[in-house]
Amino acid sequence: MKYIKRSMEGVFLSLNTQYPVILITGPSQVGKTTMLQELSKQEGRSRNYVTLDDLNNRTLAKTDPAMFLQLHQPPVLIDDVQYAPELFPYIKIHVDKTHKPGDFWLTGSQLFKLLDGVNESLAGRVAL
Repeated sequence: MKYIKRSMEGVFLSLNTQYPVILITGPSQVGKTTMLQELSKQEGRSRNYVTLDDLNNRTLAKTDPAMFLQLHQPPVLIDDVQYAPELFPYIKIHVDKTHKPGDFWLTGSQLFKLLDGVNESLAGRVAL
């Protein structure tokens, strides 16, 4: 299947040079992950990919977020982050230590619940 270029790629790449965390939200199955995986190939640095659809990954992210981030170090794409809002304080700690733009690419599909956690922990550190 051929990749279809998204009009928001340029905006995303611009934000990636400014913010340590970028969160792409939207309904399921609209291409959020596909776009980020394609941009990751073009990025020129090795980016880890982990999905929280995987129950083992999800359980670890919820019960031991620090260990999860040790196993899946930035730069990282965390897919379906809405399943583990417990990660947000640990992402904040990492961002406050490193201040490195583009370290975390996140996707999520349950907007209101997800944004509550993001606003509490990642204010000023995340582009939505």
